[in-house]
Amino acid sequence: MRALLLENLHPLATTVLNADGVEVVTRSGALDEDELIESLAGVQLLGIRSKTQVTERVLSHAPDLLAVGAFCIGTNQIDLDAAAREGIAVFNAPFSNTRSVVEIAIAEIIALTRRLTERDRALHSGVWDKSAEGSHEVRGRTLGIVGYGNIGTQLSVLAEALGMSVIFYDTAEKLALGNARRAETLDELLETADVVTLHVDGRAGNAGMFGASQLARMRPGSIFLNLSRGFVVDYAALREGILEGRIAGAAVDVFPQEPKRRGDPFESDLRGLPNVILTPHIGGSTEEAQKAIGQFVANKLRDYVRHGSTMLSVNLPNLALDARTGSHRLVHLHRNTPGVLAGINATLAEHGVNVEAQLLATSGDIGYVVTDVGSDLGADVCAELEVMDQTIRLRLLS
Repeated sequence: MRALLLENLHPLATTVLNADGVEVVTRSGALDEDELIESLAGVQLLGIRSKTQVTERVLSHAPDLLAVGAFCIGTNQIDLDAAAREGIAVFNAPFSNTRSVVEIAIAEIIALTRRLTERDRALHSGVWDKSAEGSHEVRGRTLGIVGYGNIGTQLSVLAEALGMSVIFYDTAEKLALGNARRAETLDELLETADVVTLHVDGRAGNAGMFGASQLARMRPGSIFLNLSRGFVVDYAALREGILEGRIAGAAVDVFPQEPKRRGDPFESDLRGLPNVILTPHIGGSTEEAQKAIGQFVANKLRDYVRHGSTMLSVNLPNLALDARTGSHRLVHLHRNTPGVLAGINATLAEHGVNVEAQLLATSGDIGYVVTDVGSDLGADVCAELEVMDQTIRLRLLS
């Protein structure tokens, strides 16, 4: 078993996989499409962050690949449907860096509201600019959270502990924590909040969701943060709002086009603006978060290849599985049509194979059945199962 880990993943990921007998190759940066296809020859496991694009073409040219681990929250850099069609599981880390993102958001809200950026810049330029002008406490101000998921909810709790009022907007039904209040519309939130922070996911429908019209709805003198996805915001419009003085400050951690490697040049409409904090997609980049992500995703990859467990996979039906109960375990990924389970069991019965345990899960067009058997399986059994019309991928775990 071989793994390719890209983009400076935490060393603990290598340790976890090595301990299970996986040979690991690491690369510091992202790879483009052709480089990735070439590098995936003979590789069963791929680990990436957000820069490497795992396209349909890549997946179709990687016949050995069994699973992809996104060592981050987002998975929009991976063609999830194409991966499922090729029988490739995808895992991410939906919770491991939540606290780190929340803490940087809190730090930036305070820094921007106090205008620490401008005071810092003045002193570095040799100018003593001691003034309270434009500087405020966050206590008593209203925080508007767009996207009330894992990060948004935890941010809500900490903001209230600082004395802020919280209003949130989400297209899905979400339970309000503490004294947070749900906004019925995004416009309601924008017209109410002193600070607006985006924590939406990377689905295609969110592209360009925040532009000139949304910025115009914000209260004069308000603060704006985007620590979610670069493509959801029109940064040219944000630049105009800041230069006109309608937006008092902004913090941005994500951009539509980001350099692939550390040290590469960076360009943005937001460079050089007053009271603007720009960070290089490091919202979740603390040593604690990266260690937790490295362990979590590596464990998911290991459990999938060794036991067939798909729990928390983002593109396959979820089954939580421990070590097998029989001599062998068959994992069968298939197109979800009637009769697949009956066909598998009929084939096993015809060859005198006794089923000791079996689990089936389906999700959309994909089905996943795991069967523990109590006797050795001949090559002819697996061959018959592999040529079933519905079969996407069959694996025998011994």
